[in-house]
Amino acid sequence: MKYAFDPGHHASVAIHGSDERFPVHRIYCVGRNYADHAREMGGNPEREPPFFFDKPADAVVGNGEQVPYPPRTQNLHHEIELVVAIGREGRNIPIEDANAYIFGYAVGNDLTRRDLQFAARDVGRPWDTAKGFDHSAPTTAIHRIEETGVLERGEIWLTVNDVKRQTSNLDQMIWSVPEIIVELSQLYTLKPGDLIFTGTPSGVGPLKPGDEVRGGVELLDTLSFQVVET
Repeated sequence: MKYAFDPGHHASVAIHGSDERFPVHRIYCVGRNYADHAREMGGNPEREPPFFFDKPADAVVGNGEQVPYPPRTQNLHHEIELVVAIGREGRNIPIEDANAYIFGYAVGNDLTRRDLQFAARDVGRPWDTAKGFDHSAPTTAIHRIEETGVLERGEIWLTVNDVKRQTSNLDQMIWSVPEIIVELSQLYTLKPGDLIFTGTPSGVGPLKPGDEVRGGVELLDTLSFQVVET
């Protein structure tokens, strides 16, 4: 195949214990999937159907890398999340088969230009510029599901400059990982290479240049990055 110009490198994420990498197809994100965060953001924590938004594949940032403070915002927020990596193609996946589509798990941070999100929300516009910007998806190496087993519970946490800001447990998710996979597979054909950010607990807050951010999920790697001036 001949391209009109060099298409550049393909976005990918490290795989724990391997020199192979996980090529990223799409990044799906689940909104307000912890009741305490739904309340924190002024929403209703009742179990309504989940809603989704996307980030571009090349928004991923490797663990330990610097994250430039994005333009057009004065209120960049952290959101620590369990990330599910999909390893098989599927549509209309039944709930009892959902875990079989999981390649593995990672830790991610759904960085958000909160001021742009609120401005868009208030006038009923999409969140794209608030969520899908460059460097907005720092992600650790993926641990294969064979290493971890199915993750249904475990601490999820985040610190900024060693001060704890977010802490909860995966069993506090409103929609479980299998339920998320089922719902997404009715909206899209899930493909190997898809990443699903599964939502964040309460405690989201602002970041500024110079901040050192660390966060994790039990059994997985600790995600760390520094926010820097552009």
